[in-house]
Parts: sequence; structure tokens; C-alpha cells
Amino acid sequence: MFISMNWISDFVDLDGIDKMDLIAKFSLATAEVENDIYFKGEDLSGVVVAEIKSVEPHPESNKLHLLKVDAGDGKLTDVVCGAPNVRVGMKTAFAKVGAHIGGITIESKPLAGFPSNGMCCSEKEVGISDNHDGIMDILDDCPLGTDLKDLYEIDDIIFEVDNKSLTNRPDLWGHYGIAREIATIAKRPLKPLPTIDLSKYDNLEKIDLKIEDELCQRYSAIKVENIEKNVAPVNMRIRLFYCGMRAINLLADLTNYLMLEMGQPMHAFDSRKVGKIRIKRFDKPFVFTTLDGIERNCDENTLMICNDNTPVAIAGIMGGLDSEIVEDTTTLTLESATFNAASIRKSAVRLAHRTDASARYEKSLDPEMTTVAIARFLYLLFEIDSNAKVVSALTDEYAFHYPHISLDFDKTFVDKYTGIEITDEHIVDTLTSLGFGVEHSGDNFKVDVPSYRATKDVSMKADIIEEITRIYGYDNFILKTTEAPLFPIRMDAQTSLEDRAKDILVKRFSLHEVHSYLWQYADEYKKLGMEVEDNIKLAGSTNPNIETLRNSIIPTQLCQVSYNTGYDTDFGLFEIGHVVEGLKSDGLCDERKKLCISLFSKTKSVETLYFELRDMIAELVDDLKHMPISYKKMESSHSYEHPKNLNGLLIDGKQIGKIGVAHPLVSKKIDKKAAIVFAEIDMEAFTEADGKGIKYAEPSKYPSIEVDLSFVAEKFAEINDTIKEKSYSILKSIGVADVYSDGDSKSITTRLLFGDDERTLTHEEVQKVVDEIIENLKNKGINLKL
Repeated sequence: MFISMNWISDFVDLDGIDKMDLIAKFSLATAEVENDIYFKGEDLSGVVVAEIKSVEPHPESNKLHLLKVDAGDGKLTDVVCGAPNVRVGMKTAFAKVGAHIGGITIESKPLAGFPSNGMCCSEKEVGISDNHDGIMDILDDCPLGTDLKDLYEIDDIIFEVDNKSLTNRPDLWGHYGIAREIATIAKRPLKPLPTIDLSKYDNLEKIDLKIEDELCQRYSAIKVENIEKNVAPVNMRIRLFYCGMRAINLLADLTNYLMLEMGQPMHAFDSRKVGKIRIKRFDKPFVFTTLDGIERNCDENTLMICNDNTPVAIAGIMGGLDSEIVEDTTTLTLESATFNAASIRKSAVRLAHRTDASARYEKSLDPEMTTVAIARFLYLLFEIDSNAKVVSALTDEYAFHYPHISLDFDKTFVDKYTGIEITDEHIVDTLTSLGFGVEHSGDNFKVDVPSYRATKDVSMKADIIEEITRIYGYDNFILKTTEAPLFPIRMDAQTSLEDRAKDILVKRFSLHEVHSYLWQYADEYKKLGMEVEDNIKLAGSTNPNIETLRNSIIPTQLCQVSYNTGYDTDFGLFEIGHVVEGLKSDGLCDERKKLCISLFSKTKSVETLYFELRDMIAELVDDLKHMPISYKKMESSHSYEHPKNLNGLLIDGKQIGKIGVAHPLVSKKIDKKAAIVFAEIDMEAFTEADGKGIKYAEPSKYPSIEVDLSFVAEKFAEINDTIKEKSYSILKSIGVADVYSDGDSKSITTRLLFGDDERTLTHEEVQKVVDEIIENLKNKGINLKL
């Protein structure tokens, strides 16, 4: 939100104060100020009010005119101008020779064959609006030669407040609320808002108005007619432009001006189109055209302002096209209201249309401000158009009142929380200046919270401490270490397991940890030929690309692999993240935590990379659970899985995850020449798996014997299971030493380790076991490779 120091000066006397220092203090005490501060008008000089005395067409151009201009210096100046709105007798902004406009110095030089000794300027060229349709038309009565910066408030300091820091401060969404803070910081009085007394219209007829829905907290309205002016004063338009809004017409500009000044959105209806105001929701969805000409789908949860049963505005968001103020509007019905904050926020999200008004209503505005805003609007309107006339009584429906908040505390409470000595005088002065009611007796304080701070901000004694200390200045606190007991906290089993797994994957296997969001990226999935699988969707999502939550991290990680293929030929990624597997019985999302690992290589075969990942997982499980991992064949059920190369990961017969190869079509779209494999482990199932403790044994003093046997088989599991069917006391371990394939057949070299802790084995007893193993395998159709 942009803030004008000229506007602040309307309410606080800033004479003799360093404004830049004041802005810095405001940033420390109240809300964060963005880095860029704009000094409006500093690049403008030498532009004066001049009158066009004659207009002649250029003999060789249909667009250019030859002007003689009186700039109040006792002579006529020749100027060549291409503006379409030039006319004799028109006063305009004239940049004399030597003037500076936006870093450009105006010089005397020929233009299209004729001398031009200056430039007639548009409002855009002098930096006070975006209007470049023609040169500036000055209607104010002023002497020729008057410097434009003396006539209008062009010089200004504009700073931007970070909107996120105002989320809990609805009172700061207008200049008057900011001025209250600055007055407190500067220790200057806050001037009251000039308004009119609305009670003098009580004898007039009221507007037919009724709140029919509890989502409307308060609705105030008044009717005005005989409005003759249609253009806002230049200074008002300058302030609107500096604060990021464009001028439209007098009535629209006034409502925008009040919103920026008080933080209270207002809307002006053409009274010819609104006579019977009803605030309600409809039973069925319908289409409504807003002021911007866009048709919007409003559902049964959208609160509407209606002319009887005809919608004329979306409450708190935007008015309707059919009831807008137009050029011939002379009678208006002025609305000032507050609505349920959550309702406005949800409606804005559903409609995908967030406006300046809705941004303020979302913050829980003070209902007490509605009538004050109307009184301020009428004050400004009468200052501009004295012939305007109020033709109705103020009509005010007040359906919801925030509770009054009063807080009691003592000086000891303040000292305990702040840890420093803050005087009673500072406490009283600070709270009073911020608008709080304060009763002080001895060491006790009773504070009444003003309505504009009681909607969502100040609700307990600790909030009062914040008010006192931020104005006192956090930078004035003495730095010292807080003394407090610290107790060790034992991590839960799953968190501990996750941390250890991360350490192993990073330190031992040099994998890169990544992080991702919970949803499925439809566009990215489509690029890789993966389907967005049906799952829980985000309610009210405005982006269909990310509306569906994921049930697996694997496709997300394949997208991340695709992003990084240009950085290295071989790499691995892992993430411990969340997925959602439908709904639980209580209606909440079944959210699970999973470990996903993906390996990518342009130098290794799919088979080599697959076994590398297999060994990596086996080592991870062995380190963390001291258990062997086993595998079982799985059928592919997802578009990113290879139709054949997919296996379940099991610990003690219970599945904890899966390991597989990327589908050939997906892999090809990522990189035609690369191998890609993945694994996903359910961390809850992994944590719950019973692990074995570490058993320490003295190494045998006697030598062991290794025997390598090559069998013709497709899977090692068949060999391993057959050997283990019979227990051999001297057989210590079974493992894979090598795998070979010549295209026609596949052989697996199995390494058998024999040993005994009490003696040295003989060749005969080892050979006897080996022969028995070969015979058992042969009976199962698994033969030695010859």
C-alpha cells in the first residue's frame, strides 16, 4: 500500500520533522516499509501555467499545430504542438526552455520546419496521472506564469508499506490510521477528520433498506441529488495516482479517495437503478456482470447487494455494470458497509477476483466506521460541489456488534514483560495517543480498547505490552541474555529415523535432498506423459494446474530429474515428504510421509543402476533396522512405472515400499539415452517394522572358504530360497557375486561362504555341502552354467 506524506500532513503537523527519519521509525514501530521511497516532483522544474493565444494549423501536417503561448512573462512564445485538444484561451502546463521533465531538459529547436521554444505538457508528462490523450487543461483560476508545483501538490514523498505486515491491523489500511501511528511516534497531536453532522437529515425519509443475511454486519446508506460536477479536483486526482489508482469521475474518485484515506470501502450507486436495497444470498448459482464488464459465476455462498431481488453488486468485492455511475448521473445512493471477513475472502477466491475493497474487508473492518465515512464523503463532496443536496435520512442497519474489550493490568505486569523501567507517563501518553481509553490509579491501569483495534488485533494484556514497547522503541531495549531452564527433548522414533536416513543418503551415497509441494503439477506431468491421478482436490483452487493433491512423490521427483538433466550425467535425488492417500474414516485426509529416491545416469545401464539402488536401500535398511530386505514382484498400476520391472520392498514379510524403473515413454521424454530408476518407502511402515539389535561376535580364528557357483536362472531369489530350505551349520552367508547375460540366457554367480568358529574346515566336508546344494537346485530346474 502506497502512503503519501502530503496526505499524512493533513492530519499531523510535520513541520520541523525529518520525514525520512520518521518513515524509518514507522517501519521499526508499526509496519515494514519497502526499500523504495519515491520523491515525486523532484525531477520537474520550470513548468508554469500558460494560456494559448492563437492556434494555426501546420501547413505540412494534419496533426501538428502552431501555437502562440503566453507564459506570463510579457511576450508570446512560438510552440509546435501535436495535441488534439488545443484551443484558443486554454490554460495548460507549459515547460519553458531550460525546464526539466523526467530527466529531460527542454531546449529551443525547430520542429517540422518551425521554431518551438518550449513544450505544452500532458498530465502524464508532468507525472501526475497516466492521461496522455492531450495537453493538460487547467481550469483553476490562477495568474499566468504560476509554477505548476505552487499551484498543485506535485512535490510529495511516497513510501510503500508491506501489506503482509498489516494483516492484523485493519485500522492501518487507510491514511488516517497511518497518521495516528505517525502522530504517536512524532509526539504530535492527531487532527480530527473534518465531517458533517448527519443528524440534521433525520427528518428526511429513509431509504428502503434491509439486511437479510447474517454475513452483513452493518449497512449504512444515504441519498444525494443535484450533483453537477463530474471531475475531481486536480490535487485529489494526484493523490489517487501517487497511491496507485486512476481517476475515473468525481463520485468514483471520492469513494476511492475515502477508501485510501479511512480504509473504508464505499460504493456509489446510480439512484435511478437502486431503490429497494436488500443484502442477501441466493438459493441457486447465477451469472453476474461486474463493473469491469466480466461475467462472473456467483454461487449460493456469495453475498449480494440487490435492488429488491435484482443483484446490483457483489458485497465487499465489486459493483455491477448495470448500476454504475455514468456521465449523466446526478443522483447517487451511497453505501458504506462491513461484512463477515471470512465470507468476503472465500468469495474473492471462488471468483478469482481480489480487489482493493475485498483486501480491506478480509481484514475485519470496524463497523463503527461506516457512518463516519459517509459524513466524511459528504464533507468532501460539498467542498467540491456546493449545489449537491442530501435527500434522505441516514439509513443504518447494524446487525452485528463486536464485544467491547476492557483490560486491567498493573505496573508490575509491564515491568515483568518488558524487563525495563517504562514510566507511567509514557504508558498513559502512548495508549492515549493511539486512541485507547486509559484510567490510571496508582500502579493500576484500566484500558478501553477502541473499536478499530478490537475487531481482531488487541484482545489481551500482552497486546497492550506490545503497544507500549513498540512505541517506546525496541532499539532502546538493553540487550541481555534471558535466563530460563532448558530441558532436553527426545525426538520421536520416526523423526530420529528420518534424520539418520538423510545422513546416510547424503554422506554415504552423495544424493541431493530436494523439497516439493504436496500437489500434482498437471502441466509438468503432461510434458512427461504422466497422468494426474484422481485424488483429493483443493477447495476453491484458482489454478487447475495444482488443484489435485499427490498420492506419490515419484512423479514429482521425475519432474525434478527432468529439470536437472543438463547439470550432470549422473546424479541422485531424495526427499522425505507428504502424500495424501484419499480420506480416512473421520473425513480427514489420509496424509502419509514417504521417502522417495530417484537415480539418473547417462553412463550406466538400467540394470546396473537398478541394482545400485537396490544395494543402497538394502544398506539403508541394514543400518537402521539391522534386518535383511526382501522383494516380491508387483504389477504396474501407474503411468510412470515400467510394466515389468517393479518390485515390492519387504521387511520380515511386511511391505514398506517399492522399487522400479521409469516407464520407457516417460524416460524417453526426460532423456532418450539415460537410465532412470526410483524407489519409494512409507516412513511410518518403515518405523513400525521390528528391527533386530546388533549382535557382536568374536571373529573366527579359523579360515573361511568361499565358493562361487554360476547358475542359469532369471532371479537370485529362486536360488537363495532353495539353498535356505535346508540348514547347513557351516554355511555362513549367501550372496550375488556377478550377473551375466549373453542375450539368450542369464547366469547368476552365487557366492557361498563357509566357516566354523571351532576348527578348520576340510575340503571334503565343504564339497559335500556344495554337491548337495547343486543337486537340490538341479531338482528345481536350476542348473550349473557349463
